[in-house]
Amino acid sequence: MLRATDTISPTSTSRRTPPATWLVVALACAGQFLVVLDVSVVNVALPSMRADLGLSGPGLQWVVNAYAIAFAGFMLLGGRAGDLYGRKRMFLVGLALFTLASLGGGLAREGWQLLAARAGQGLGAAVLAPSTLTILTAAVPEGAARARAIATWTAVGAGGGAAGGLVGGLLVDGLSWRWVLLINVPIGAVVLAAALWWLTESRAGERRRLDLPGAVLVTAGLGALAYGISQTEVTGWTATATLLPLLSGLLLIGLFLLVEARTAAPLMPLRLLALRPVSSANAAMFVSGSAMFCMWFFMTLYAQNVLGYTPLEAGLALVPSSLAVVVGSKVAPRCMRRLGARRVAVLGTLTAATGFGWQSTMSADGGYLTGIMFPGILMMLGAGLAATPLAALATSGAEPGDAGLVSGMINTSRVMGGSLGLAVMSTIAAARTGESTGAVPLTEGYALAFRVSAGVLLVGAAVMAVWLPGKGEGKTGTAGAR
Repeated sequence: MLRATDTISPTSTSRRTPPATWLVVALACAGQFLVVLDVSVVNVALPSMRADLGLSGPGLQWVVNAYAIAFAGFMLLGGRAGDLYGRKRMFLVGLALFTLASLGGGLAREGWQLLAARAGQGLGAAVLAPSTLTILTAAVPEGAARARAIATWTAVGAGGGAAGGLVGGLLVDGLSWRWVLLINVPIGAVVLAAALWWLTESRAGERRRLDLPGAVLVTAGLGALAYGISQTEVTGWTATATLLPLLSGLLLIGLFLLVEARTAAPLMPLRLLALRPVSSANAAMFVSGSAMFCMWFFMTLYAQNVLGYTPLEAGLALVPSSLAVVVGSKVAPRCMRRLGARRVAVLGTLTAATGFGWQSTMSADGGYLTGIMFPGILMMLGAGLAATPLAALATSGAEPGDAGLVSGMINTSRVMGGSLGLAVMSTIAAARTGESTGAVPLTEGYALAFRVSAGVLLVGAAVMAVWLPGKGEGKTGTAGAR
C-alpha cells in the first residue's frame, strides 16, 4: 500500500512549519492541470498553426504526438527520479523545463521548432506529472481523505484536458495560436515560486543510478510505433516506410523489457506487473486511453472543419463535456464506497462507450445538442467515472518506495495508449476521407474513428470486469474507496 511514510528531508522541515494539506493538494493539482491542459489546448489551434507555419497533415498530428510520446516515454524515468532524488526537486525541475519549452514553442517560426518545443514540453511534463500524485499521496493518509484527494487530482487533470478547448479557443480568437503555449509561462512561474516556498522534500530509499538506457529504449520504441502508424495514411500498411518503423518500434520495446529484466536498478521493475491491481489497472488505462484521448482532437476538428465553428465557438461547444468529466471524477469516490472500484470503472467505461457510439452517428449538418453536447457529456462523464478508480487501484498495489514509479506507470499507460490510439484513429479517419476536404467525407472519417473507439471501450470494459480486483478481493479491491 502507498502510505505517508516516505523519508522527509530534514533540511526541508527545520526551516518552517509543514504546509497545510490543502495547500499541498492544491499545488499538486496545479501541476497536473498544466501538463494535462497542454495535451488538449493545442487542438483548437491546429488549423491556425497549419496556416501560419505551413504544416502538413501528418505534421499537424505530430504537434499533438510529439508532446504525448515524450510525455509517455519519459514518465517512468520521471517517477523513479522523484522516488530517488526527491519529489519536490523533480516537481521543480519538470515545471521549469515545461515552462521554458512553452516559451520556445510560442516563439517558434518554423514547424520543426514548434515540434521540438512540444517534445521539450512533454519531457518536462514527464518529470513533473508523477511527482504531483506522489506528493499528494504522501501528504494525505490512506482512506476516505486520500480517495477524495485523488478524486480532486483526477478531476483537475481531467478538467485540464477538457478545458483545453475553451482556453485554446479564447486565446486563438482573442490573441493568436502562440498564446496557447505562452500562457503557460506566467502560470508556470507562479506555481514554481509557490512550490519552491511551500512544498517539503520527500524521497523513498537511498539514491542509486537511473535507468537511462531503459528510458531511451521505451521512448524510441513508442515514437517509432507512432510514426509507423502515421505513415499508413500515405503509404499503406504493407509499404517499407510503414513496416520498418513498426518493426523497429516493436524491437526497441522488446529490448526495453530485456534490459528491465537484467538491470540491477530497472526503470520499470517487472515484479510490479505481478501485482494484480497494478497490472490490471494499467492495462485498463491503456485500452481506455487509446479511445478517449482522441475525443477532443476529432470533436474540435469536426466543429471547425465541418460545422464551421470559430475556435472560440468550438471551445464553448465543449464546455458541457468539460463539466461532465469533473462531475464524473468527483462522484466516483462515493460510488466506489458502495459498488467497489471495479464496478465503477466498468460503469464509467460503458457510459463513455455509449457516448462514442452516439457521436459516431454525426452528420455534416448536425445540430449542436445531438451532434456535440449530449454525446460529449456521456463520453466525458464516463471518462471521469473510470479514471478515479483505476488510479486508486494502481497506486494501492505497491510499496511506498515505488510510489513515484507506480504513479508514472498509470500516467504513462493513459498517455501511451492515447498517443498510439490517436495515430491509429487518425489513420482510420484519413483512410475513409481520402483526399477530399469536403464536409461529408470528413464527417464520415471522424464518425468511423468514433465508432472504432466505441468498440475499443467495450473491449476495455470486458478487460476491467474480468481482471480488476473486486470489492471483496483483499484491500486492493477497495483501496482508495474506503
